[in-house]
Amino acid sequence: MGDYEYDLLVIGSGPGGQKAAIAAAKLGRRAAVIERRNMVGGVCINTGTIPSKTLREAVLYLTGLNMRELYGQNYRVKETITVQDLLSRTQHVIGREIEIIRSQLFRNNVDLVHGTAKFVDPHTLVVEAPETGLERRVSAEKIVIASGTRPARPEHVDFDERRIVDSDGILSMREVPRTMLIVGAGVVGIEYASMFAALGTRVTVVERRDRMLDFCDSEIVEALKFHLRDLSVSFRFGENVARVEAVEDGTVTTLDSGKQIPADTVMYSAGRQGSTEALELGAAGLESDDRGRISVDDTFRTKVDHIYAVGDVIGFPALAATSMEQGRLAAYHAFGEPANSLIALQPIGIYTIPEISYCGRSEDELTSSSVPYEVGISRYRELARGQIIGDSYGMLKLLVSTETRHLLGVHVFGSYATEIVHIGQAIMTCGGTVDHLVDTVFNYPTLSEAYKVAALDAVNKMRAVRRLIG
Repeated sequence: MGDYEYDLLVIGSGPGGQKAAIAAAKLGRRAAVIERRNMVGGVCINTGTIPSKTLREAVLYLTGLNMRELYGQNYRVKETITVQDLLSRTQHVIGREIEIIRSQLFRNNVDLVHGTAKFVDPHTLVVEAPETGLERRVSAEKIVIASGTRPARPEHVDFDERRIVDSDGILSMREVPRTMLIVGAGVVGIEYASMFAALGTRVTVVERRDRMLDFCDSEIVEALKFHLRDLSVSFRFGENVARVEAVEDGTVTTLDSGKQIPADTVMYSAGRQGSTEALELGAAGLESDDRGRISVDDTFRTKVDHIYAVGDVIGFPALAATSMEQGRLAAYHAFGEPANSLIALQPIGIYTIPEISYCGRSEDELTSSSVPYEVGISRYRELARGQIIGDSYGMLKLLVSTETRHLLGVHVFGSYATEIVHIGQAIMTCGGTVDHLVDTVFNYPTLSEAYKVAALDAVNKMRAVRRLIG
């Protein structure tokens, strides 16, 4: 072991970086985090997860969308909703989260180094302070790269930060647009499409692939698509964008097919780029792919033994929750600390309106793998709690092995999907069967009852098959 300033040096203060540094500190190691921004938290806190989810809550409340089943389709909490209405809560939450992260790092004696980092050798980085330009050399025995990503900006799009923006710039908008075109039907694009549609914006989504959210259960995606179309969202699948231009009264997007679509605002959300170009990875013996991503093994170690990478910079699933666990596991592995993880059964949450969340395998995956299964369905409209909250479209789907009766997947669409998915996740990680859910008493009235209803549906179907085949 050389004479290093730190035991662990983390590049980036997002969810993965925070957890790596704090895990190392809990193991009694000297840890530091390098953050190029003046505010800690990375993209997650400042422009990504936290502001977009806070914005979503503001949209749901101010539009009264969830209450229209109960009080009529014209019900609104606030008739005219301004950008300030939407962003005031967002700024408050961002500020509080930054304070919490700073406090956590401080309490655990993790140093915070502000500036832009680049490698000079595999154990040493130079950090340039943003205000003064002064440089500081820092070294560490182990290094974790958690530098995150930024929205990809293709050359054929004329970004002007006002009418043509990326997913970061959407938080700096001046007014709620009457019409909007979103390029890209991935998680970010569809989340924002549903938010603006709820506000009354006429949204068009352009996607080069034939479907959206192709990693999700197809039945769930169809339910979301139906709901978004009900909010006047238009979809153009199988279309490529040739160029996007700002004009006097808005924007014009030209597709390869020759179609031209006018809109007040365009949000380009077709992928993200790893924030690695300034790191000079070559000096550490590393390289990134054409999207700026770094390859790692199942312990999150790069091809250089003492350097790890976690979070969005390593690619899918690029979620805050998984990044946190990756950071913890990387730090534990770096210092030889035993660690168990259930990361193979991580839940995926998509904060559309309504929400989607799932854990485990999909019907397509099970079918292609020739795994025999049965489906159990529960619909929110059949639950007393669903009626109470005015959610008539939500559903929960269980995929159950017909051989072992174990849960193979849980897929939820509707109110609080990202919360109640964890019940199914817990059953799966404990090796539980569908009978655990049949035998469980749930509070009444709750959405969690959906598990018992869906479990009974699956069990009754399996019983019917057994009866028929004798």
